[in-house]
Amino acid sequence: MSSSQSAFSNRKVDRAYYWMAVPAAILFAVFLYVPFLQGVMYSFTNSQGYGDYKWVGLRNYIALFGDDRVWRAYGFTFFIAIIITVLINVIAMFLAVALNGRIAFKNGFRAIFFIPYTLSVLVIGYVFKYIFMNPLPALGRRLGIDWLSTSMITNEKLAWIPIVFLAVWQGIAYSVLIYLAGLQTIDNEIYEAAAIDGVNAWQKFWKITFPLIGPFFTINLVLSMKNALGTFDQVVALTGGGPNSATQTVTYLIYKGGLTGGEYAYQTANSVVFFIVLAIIAFIQLKFFGSKEKI
Repeated sequence: MSSSQSAFSNRKVDRAYYWMAVPAAILFAVFLYVPFLQGVMYSFTNSQGYGDYKWVGLRNYIALFGDDRVWRAYGFTFFIAIIITVLINVIAMFLAVALNGRIAFKNGFRAIFFIPYTLSVLVIGYVFKYIFMNPLPALGRRLGIDWLSTSMITNEKLAWIPIVFLAVWQGIAYSVLIYLAGLQTIDNEIYEAAAIDGVNAWQKFWKITFPLIGPFFTINLVLSMKNALGTFDQVVALTGGGPNSATQTVTYLIYKGGLTGGEYAYQTANSVVFFIVLAIIAFIQLKFFGSKEKI
């Protein structure tokens, strides 16, 4: 054993670190891991959330794959999640680059763009519901736009638009902060050297800025996709899963069926499957974009 290894092995760890880490680990176990394991257990039963129950094995999981409601909910969830993730990252990156530049009232603009993130989704959702139900259709009729003349919330084909709009409007703020943090790590001397070489603004972004904030892009992509796949409050406030269950996301289906529809164990199994799907997607994103950062 080398002297450095010996010194490392003989080094004493301050007990204060254990006093900080162990209680937190216990709290995590009690309030997160234990309920999660209980939920997994209930997914193999016919429990209604109360009273006695019987073990049914994989019956709930098998039934999920033959349930049209589940397939529609997953399809709609992935549909809006992709749109929300793309829009948030494109708009947030554009705003971050603009706010990082030499513009007047920079801090004021940052505060303005961050305000939506501080508001309750449900509260602001009901405000947007009024806008999409009344002023916007009135504007559409005045301008002679047929598809805008009636409320999109009551239209099966267009009801997803208000949900995506609200999710993007509120989700941009946090992503802008992350991108701004990434932009602050880039040395201005790099841009100055590029300017001397005659690099234009577009080339500067794609050749310098974007590659250097790659890790921040990966973080934003994973977080925004995770949040988009978990879209729930926007659905509750705007559409309630309608019209005709057209805007029912997986999380809303789990809530509605599990807590109010008498499908506690069945929707618990659905939540376990959804958890696995989210974990796989996050792993793929981190693996793929992490490898790109090393190139």
